This record gives sequence, C-alpha cells and structure tokens, in this order.
Amino acid sequence: MEKGQPPYPTTPAPPYPGPPGPHVNLGYQNQPMHQPIQQPVYQFNQQQLQMVHSVNQVVVVQQLPTEVPGQMVCPHCRATVVTKVNYVSGLLTWLLCGILGVFLCWFCCIIPFFVDSVKDVEHSCPSCNRVLHIHKRR
Repeated sequence: MEKGQPPYPTTPAPPYPGPPGPHVNLGYQNQPMHQPIQQPVYQFNQQQLQMVHSVNQVVVVQQLPTEVPGQMVCPHCRATVVTKVNYVSGLLTWLLCGILGVFLCWFCCIIPFFVDSVKDVEHSCPSCNRVLHIHKRR
C-alpha cells in the first residue's frame, strides 16, 4: 500500500451473486449499480441465405382389429385391406394344456389346440401377406 492512499477503495464493490448472508459493513456504501447491457449484433450475409422447407405430417390412428377381420391400411404396401385372420397357439393355449396335464387329464390336454377362442389371432395383409397385428389372448 502506498502512502497517501486510503486503506479501502473509493468506489463501491460490485454486488456478488449468492445467498444473502450476514451483512458486515467494512466502510463500503451500498449503492445500486446500473450497467448498460449490450445486445449482440447480428449481421446478414448473402451467402448465409438458406431455404426452409416445411413438412406436413398426417398421423392416422386406426383401431387395431381383435378377433374378427378388420379394415386397415397396410404399412408395407400402403393398400386399404380387410385383414386375413389366422389363429396361432399362444400363451393361453399352452397354459391351459399344462393345467389339464397337471391334473392328470392326459386325453383332454390337447383340446386347447383345437379351440380358436383360446388361441392368439394373427392379422395379415391379403395383398403382401405380411403380418400386420397379433391380438394376444390373456
């Protein structure tokens, strides 16, 4: 510290961010400081010109078929079709077979494989023969 200068600065210190704490007065005066805020300057350049293309998307929500054939749009061939129905053995079919087998009804344990109401329903497109939806029995 040089001779002739006061022990503390003559300009107030800027406010510090943080939680308010105990205020200790060290000889500084609390004065609000107003500082101008500079806005960023944007420059336009002819080489930065870009074309923006808008894309409109249409979302079609269709109800998925259950046990009977239903009309839907095939996502593979984009055709509006009535689905083909195929019954396949699923979890419920095997569960019933196991339950009948555990209770020593050996002749009855193959019955679930011949009953369509306990099988899963597989819907496929008649045009491209791809599977569209599987309705699982629970």
